Amino acid sequence: MGFNTVPSEPSRGVGKGQMDTAACVDRLALLRSMPQAPLECQVCVVGAGPAGLMLACNLVRFGIKVEVVDDRADQTSVGRADGLQPKSIETFRQMRLADPLLQRGVRVYSISFWQSTADTPLKRLGREVHYPPFVDVIDPYVLLVHQGVVESVFIDDLKKRGIEIRRNTAFDSYSVCDDNRGFLQINCRTNVNQVPRSLLTRYLVGCDGAHSKVRGCIPGATSDGISQPALWGVLDGEVDTDFPDIWSKALVQSEKYGSIMVIPRERNVTRFYVELKNSPKADKNQLDEEAVMQRAREIMAPFRLEWDNIEWFGRYQVGQRIAHRFCDDHQRAFIAGDASHTHSPKSAQGMNTSMHDAWNLCWKLNLAIRGLAKPVLLQSYESERRKIALDLVNFDYEHAIRVAKGDPVALSENFRTNTRLISGVGADYGENAINMKEPIPNFIGKLQPGSLLPPGKVRRYIDSNPVDIQLDIPMLGQFRIYVIVWDVNQSVVFFDAFCRAITSPNSLLSQLSAAARASYTQQPRMPAPEDIYLRPERYTAVSHLFTFALITTMPQGEVEIQDLHPLFQDSRWTFYLDDVPQQDTCRMRCTDKWIGNALPGEVTIVNVRPDGYVGSIGQWDINVEDSGEKAARWLDQYYSRFLQVPVVMQAQA
Repeated sequence: MGFNTVPSEPSRGVGKGQMDTAACVDRLALLRSMPQAPLECQVCVVGAGPAGLMLACNLVRFGIKVEVVDDRADQTSVGRADGLQPKSIETFRQMRLADPLLQRGVRVYSISFWQSTADTPLKRLGREVHYPPFVDVIDPYVLLVHQGVVESVFIDDLKKRGIEIRRNTAFDSYSVCDDNRGFLQINCRTNVNQVPRSLLTRYLVGCDGAHSKVRGCIPGATSDGISQPALWGVLDGEVDTDFPDIWSKALVQSEKYGSIMVIPRERNVTRFYVELKNSPKADKNQLDEEAVMQRAREIMAPFRLEWDNIEWFGRYQVGQRIAHRFCDDHQRAFIAGDASHTHSPKSAQGMNTSMHDAWNLCWKLNLAIRGLAKPVLLQSYESERRKIALDLVNFDYEHAIRVAKGDPVALSENFRTNTRLISGVGADYGENAINMKEPIPNFIGKLQPGSLLPPGKVRRYIDSNPVDIQLDIPMLGQFRIYVIVWDVNQSVVFFDAFCRAITSPNSLLSQLSAAARASYTQQPRMPAPEDIYLRPERYTAVSHLFTFALITTMPQGEVEIQDLHPLFQDSRWTFYLDDVPQQDTCRMRCTDKWIGNALPGEVTIVNVRPDGYVGSIGQWDINVEDSGEKAARWLDQYYSRFLQVPVVMQAQA
């Protein structure tokens, strides 16, 4: 990134002669002892797992100067997390990174339940669909793909944008610099000789796992919780078995020997979570790979179970823990992922929740660094994500108990009750500055501030392509402003007044857009070769901070782009026709799903946060005088809650 200053090599000649060996050794020793100039960045990410890479990948795309340090020599190669839930798949789709994961992963649509008792042999009790239709997602399955593959997708994207991970670099501590530049000093040690190295950064984010050193440096961020007595073994490998559901997610419970969770994986690999029943913790070190394999055979009997190879083996004790705080007092140092919450791995939530911690934080940091965010925006990270961590831990506690008991009825009931949370689409946030929950009379749609934007199938006007509207606009760190109207031609007066108001110099949206334009001109987004196909400039033509989208139910032949106000003419790639309900997940028009039956005289405006959550919803009657101006003032009021024009821009104005 151009910040790395390394002392030059010593000259090999001294005068006409050569340095003797002792002098050369002394010179090298002196050079090695010299401190290197600190690296400078805007965000230092500690930990190159899924959470850290998700954060870094998005920040780099936004144009933020990032350094990622990791104490490991290389990325994850075996073991660890292996399941992507529907919301995570949707997130990768919005980032345009889903294709390699979908190509390599195994899709699991169902779960089967098996049980044996002292009186009955092992038999299948039944099967259930993993994600029933009431969970409205476009990918109703769990995608089983190794954590290392997920990391590779991020790392490849970072490399395309000129960023490399600084490996063999261990975080030690951080402190606030004494100068007036507002930097944190990050102290690290590099390579096997533990050479000290420092970084200067505006923000620090610890994604460094359950034993996080960053968390240990944040006052009051201790992690508390409980550990259950159950001990489990994990085996990844290729199996030779006649068990019929080996390619389906399965829970196998033996009254005598305990439970197994069977998880099919990519590359013909199967993961077994094996309960080590009646194995006291004192014997943990004696429970080697062969002992866990033998216990698995006992649970799975009478089916044959042998391994052609084992690529990863581990043991763990179930525990649920949450940090008391996710950031420091000044919102300068944060923690995410396992650094802030831990739980059992059997519900495939760890990697997913960790990445969505980063997904929540990345756009807020971008706006804070660019001077566009009020302090309340960064403060919302802890309140929102700690709520999700608490929801998850409460579910996981019950889920882990039911898995261990192997009661298919109780497990199924617990799973069904929490299906939306498990899928990721039920991770709802409470009311705060960015989730404005104003009551709308007679509103019957699915949209709710603080909840994710539901899927909707529409056609892009400009090319007639059916698209998933919640995914069509890529993740560029922008807010999406959806304007939903029955008939564009009957709403001309409203749109003229609305657009005139929000583009006037006195409008907050206009001032924020000008500030964003100046910021992105000075510090542009980091491009990649694929941008020539994705064309991000289509979505920044009007504003670098807001993308305006128009949705109408009227026939395509009754409206032309030149009929629209210039603001929406410039937003032609986000002009949508709501006329393909047969392609929707619920066979509904997007308008009907989102807001209920739209009336001819109503205009609905939906503000959607960069992370895909609904921020606020408003409705106006186009026949009421000044409704366009009122809608524009409503937008200004909403965004004034958490955005600001930078002080420099205010002084210039």
